[in-house]
Amino acid sequence: MGHASKILVIDDEEDLRENLKYVLQMKGYVVELAEDGVKGLKALENFKPDLIILDLNMPNMGGIEFYQKICVREVPMYPVFVLTARANMEKLFKDFNVNGFMSKPFEITDLMREISHVIDKKPAKASERSSPRKIFIVENDEGFSKELSAALLINGYTVNLARSGLEAIERISYDVPDIVCVRMELSDINGDIVIQKLKRMAKTSGIKSILYVLNIGENNQITNKIQGKEGVDKFVVVISDKTLLEAIDEVLK
Repeated sequence: MGHASKILVIDDEEDLRENLKYVLQMKGYVVELAEDGVKGLKALENFKPDLIILDLNMPNMGGIEFYQKICVREVPMYPVFVLTARANMEKLFKDFNVNGFMSKPFEITDLMREISHVIDKKPAKASERSSPRKIFIVENDEGFSKELSAALLINGYTVNLARSGLEAIERISYDVPDIVCVRMELSDINGDIVIQKLKRMAKTSGIKSILYVLNIGENNQITNKIQGKEGVDKFVVVISDKTLLEAIDEVLK
């Protein structure tokens, strides 16, 4: 591992903190513990971590307030991996720029694998590159999603679907596809935000991405604005499912 990486664990559950410390130290990490955000900030005065494992629900100062205090221009000063109850997912996805997350309860081996991805700054590989390749579609129009799925299946891809951005982020983080195709206008958060969140998490940072809109006619201002979005490999104005199929083939070459 070279120099021992440092991890700060901030969680109000004592058993969890101590178990994480034991396992992390066995893996060769240097570990500091804090039981809430106040003590976490105090620890940062002398301890400069390579990663912060942060619980959201804590007394005195919760994870959200702690996160806000370590951010400069909405970007945290240290990599952050969040532990959270499912009820916190919407807040996490909309407001946080984190390197990963895991819902409680979790398997310790799964957490160790995610921590390794972040520390080593190596995105997780999609499942073995055997045919067919995996595509994740984020589309809130049921008719178009069915039409597109059918076309992709016929062309030899496997397809997963989500109807909202929040659902997509959570599912993709557990089962990484080869490419994600996201509609710009979703019911909860915009498609470009979905792609940005995925690109900033170590496990999903290597995913190819297509951001698309259904035919916007002559509105070139919208087109130009979208084309510059962070992390987008290709922007497509979709006239038919064939348009998106051609874009997918191009990006996956």
